[in-house]
Amino acid sequence: MDQEIRLFLDSMLIERGLSPRTGEAYANDLKAFQAFLTPGEQRDLSSITRARMVDFLMRGRKQGLQPATLARRLVSIKMFFRFLTQEGILKTDLTDSMDSPSLWRHLPEILSPDDVSRLLKAPSPKTELGKRDRAILDLMYACGLRVSELVHLTLDNLHFDQGYLRVTGKGRKQRLVPVARATAKHVTLYIETVRPVLLANAPDTPEVFLSVNGLPLTRARIWQMIRDYARELNLPGTPHPHSLRHSFASHLLSAGAPLRAIQEMLGHADISTTQIYTHVDQQRLRQVHHAFHPRA
Repeated sequence: MDQEIRLFLDSMLIERGLSPRTGEAYANDLKAFQAFLTPGEQRDLSSITRARMVDFLMRGRKQGLQPATLARRLVSIKMFFRFLTQEGILKTDLTDSMDSPSLWRHLPEILSPDDVSRLLKAPSPKTELGKRDRAILDLMYACGLRVSELVHLTLDNLHFDQGYLRVTGKGRKQRLVPVARATAKHVTLYIETVRPVLLANAPDTPEVFLSVNGLPLTRARIWQMIRDYARELNLPGTPHPHSLRHSFASHLLSAGAPLRAIQEMLGHADISTTQIYTHVDQQRLRQVHHAFHPRA
């Protein structure tokens, strides 16, 4: 179970951009749950029942834990088991029918179209790494990619002549995502002029985006890259790789794209996951109403 917890925390911190403090809270909750389980349950996570999860929460209640702490423990367990299911480690998510406290539901961090434009233009077009970084940022936003999907892209996944990418998402599910000509142009420029230089140190690397050592870029490095550019631009909030994915979906919805089409492009198995962006859009509409309506 230690390995699964580490994978989960890495995904939350790097892909979702959760703060270290929140990650520490999740880690403490899951370690407490792990200590509650039997050795057999720790080895075989599929043997854990919903009743055992409830027993764990009830024991915390008897120990005098505050309702907010118990609520957070439930959220930690739900997110952990959802992650295990999405990654194909577990076949079903037992926590799916367990209600999450509404106080722990939060809307994703969205960049404005202007802030996205500034971020995409931040890398220098005069340097090799600047061209690489521009291609990465452009592709992540234009196609709504998870950072894990981006780092595993290979050259045979790119079908720019037909105008799409073949992306392998969670659970090894593949999907086709349209790619705009402007984005394809930045990626092609990188592949033709920069990638051969980076590839000199590791000629057999199949991944598209490489480090200066010719090895595939890591999720952590891309997270750091986006953070550094965002700081240089003094962008609001704490932008991270998933911010571009969230912005991709929110901007499409605001422009009138059907929710089902956005679901397919994001690779969400359930439409309910995509529906969170309708709440983001409603928030934007309320802001517009408040700013311009004479009775607001």
